[in-house]
Amino acid sequence: MTLEPGFWTAILAALSGLALTVGLERFLQTAASLRRPAAAWALHVGLYGLAYVVLVFVLGRPIFATALLCAFFLLLVVVSNAKFKALREAFVFQDYEYFTDAIRHPRLYIPFLGWGKFFLAAAGFIAALTIGLWLEAVPALRAAWTGQWGALALLAVLSLSLLLWGNRACLMVQIVPEQDVQAFGLLASFWRYWQQGRQHPIVSSPFADVTSRTDSALPEAGSLGGQPHLISVQSESFFDARRIWDGIRPEILAEFDRFRSQASASGTLQVPAWGANTVRSEFSFLSGIENSALGVHRFNPYRAVCAGWSVATLASYLKSQGYRTICIHPYPASFYQRNRVFPLFGFEEFLDIKAFVDVERTGPYIGDRAVADKVTSVLEQATGPVFIHVITMENHGPLHLEKVAPGDVESLYRQAPPEGCDDLTIYLRHIRNADAMLMRLREALSALERPASLCWYGDHVPIMPSVYAALGTPCGDVDYFIWRSEDQLSGSPHCDEAIHELAIRWMRLSGLLH
Repeated sequence: MTLEPGFWTAILAALSGLALTVGLERFLQTAASLRRPAAAWALHVGLYGLAYVVLVFVLGRPIFATALLCAFFLLLVVVSNAKFKALREAFVFQDYEYFTDAIRHPRLYIPFLGWGKFFLAAAGFIAALTIGLWLEAVPALRAAWTGQWGALALLAVLSLSLLLWGNRACLMVQIVPEQDVQAFGLLASFWRYWQQGRQHPIVSSPFADVTSRTDSALPEAGSLGGQPHLISVQSESFFDARRIWDGIRPEILAEFDRFRSQASASGTLQVPAWGANTVRSEFSFLSGIENSALGVHRFNPYRAVCAGWSVATLASYLKSQGYRTICIHPYPASFYQRNRVFPLFGFEEFLDIKAFVDVERTGPYIGDRAVADKVTSVLEQATGPVFIHVITMENHGPLHLEKVAPGDVESLYRQAPPEGCDDLTIYLRHIRNADAMLMRLREALSALERPASLCWYGDHVPIMPSVYAALGTPCGDVDYFIWRSEDQLSGSPHCDEAIHELAIRWMRLSGLLH
């Protein structure tokens, strides 16, 4: 039996592509080690081999299939490096939605990769597709066992065998992307993260316990002097930037300072996100569950909720206590699947971008002061106690797409900032508006007959690499305070917190938990 040239072309193209993927892994910021367990190599070869077999079976062109697979692998490397540069974290399997989100919300993603790289990659893909289909012909004896299909059958058996053998080893990943990619390689770590993502988290929320109990000591819902209105504000990328440079005018956060001075508690807040991934902080606040306890679901807890994981939250607890529960977020509710997740959390209403149709934007997003007006409107119409969770958007990056306006430097700094700090100037302009939001909220809450409590916190520090290069990189902690309208304290206790403990502390200070 004589093997056709198509047989050998398919084999050699597969081996060449496999070698190229190993070489491309060396360009990762967290370069994968060549000295990895045999099971990791088996997973890498098995996954690549099966993808190659499927593509060649569909296209009939092994060289073209190899080029497509290697181009996609290169894209993963580029995206992982861009994510590591911006967020200090390698790309993981759970990030696959980046690709679809980049299409639906291009401004939030593509600028961090770089528009130039994006268009170059798109042009390269189109060119490869055109040239590959045009230059490489499908072999005449493709279906013969001595030709291409025979090679594909052999590769499929080998690849599947290696995948099954590598899978039986159950490689122990640390759920630390940089370490896992270095230890096992990109494809093997993806495989293990995918497997663990199919299982629901095994932790429960502290609100599950308190919701199941009836607390007779709680004030009655019908009393104006009883249950207070509760407003939590997750302020986008908010932290006190005056900590990183003393040349910033202190008065840009004058109202924030005033709230802190009268707060029941305030301090720095440890959050599980850096520069992005808001839902990690958001989920920890609402559920009271520490991010690291979620295993692989810590990257996006909402996906587990959509897959059927039931979890008690602050909203479900307050709803059981007679509160009307509302979320206000001036962006599409479909982002992060909040339109599916928040009803499961116990929120009865979700006011998203559609509630801000006639509102003028501040920069590319709905401004914080407009959100404060919406909160005020809801409070004024309330007939009973309400819990409003606010997720702002004004300060969402990319900051480098905005321009410094005339007069910004003079109004925001006591002295001119160093070179490379334009992003900081734009950031300060936005958090000055966050401070104006606080002033508006104080006016609204002080005018209510019912007492009120405000919990304010940032979800993560902003992405400002050139600023951090010039002024130093912050530790990643943000700022928070808990304020009650009944209190007019002078010199609030400074207490550093972790975000998963913040809501419980807020409830205790508000008299809703003992």
